[in-house]
Amino acid sequence: GRGTAIALAEEGATVYVTGRTETGPLSIESCVKSINEVGGEGHGVVVDHSIDAEIENLFKRIGQEQGKIDILVNNVFKIPDEPVWAGGFWEHPIQVWDDQVGVGLRAHYVASWHAAPLIFNSGSGGLIMNISSPGGISYHFSSSYGTGKAGLDRLTADMAVELKEKEVNTISLYPGAVSTEFVLENAAKMGNPVENAQTPLLVGRSVVALAVAEDLSERSGSIQWVEDISKEFDIRDEHGNLAAPYPIRD
Repeated sequence: GRGTAIALAEEGATVYVTGRTETGPLSIESCVKSINEVGGEGHGVVVDHSIDAEIENLFKRIGQEQGKIDILVNNVFKIPDEPVWAGGFWEHPIQVWDDQVGVGLRAHYVASWHAAPLIFNSGSGGLIMNISSPGGISYHFSSSYGTGKAGLDRLTADMAVELKEKEVNTISLYPGAVSTEFVLENAAKMGNPVENAQTPLLVGRSVVALAVAEDLSERSGSIQWVEDISKEFDIRDEHGNLAAPYPIRD
């Protein structure tokens, strides 16, 4: 999320970011500061995406202040209070489903529902970008995790059908392993090597590349891989590197 916000800001965008942590190094405040430092206009809004009313209030505010949305990036996910790395679904608390599907999938639908009228106000070429995962097509971590990601990919595809006449596009984006603070801290438990991980900024710059791609409408409803976008558009991270290949594609 932070990487995408900064990448959009690099292009001079006005960016609204949400989260539950107001202050500190991994907070909304810190992200807004980074947005402003690279030339964007940052707005931080405290939102718990498990609460519909807070999502609704977010988009009411954006509508009042901006009147439109050009790009909605859905990147909400709740890591269970006891992270699930392995084991059978019967061994996990039922709450794990609500955390990973109720927030990681449902909240994207709710946000898109509220954002749609504002996206229509931007004219043709609007974009809903859903940040998904290879967990949508292969086993990662748990049954509930995979169900949430596969559902998000289906949501992307079906929204594209319904939005076509509005000339609004949808993309389901697959990063590989991303070197967020959480991933770096838990890499051993997750089983993902971080030496070749994509940086958050690389993922964000891939979002931007897709948003301005001339053939965006032809890609609408599809799954796009960050590693492919990186190569196709020569998108590089802050260290000058292209995205490393993801080890599992089938």
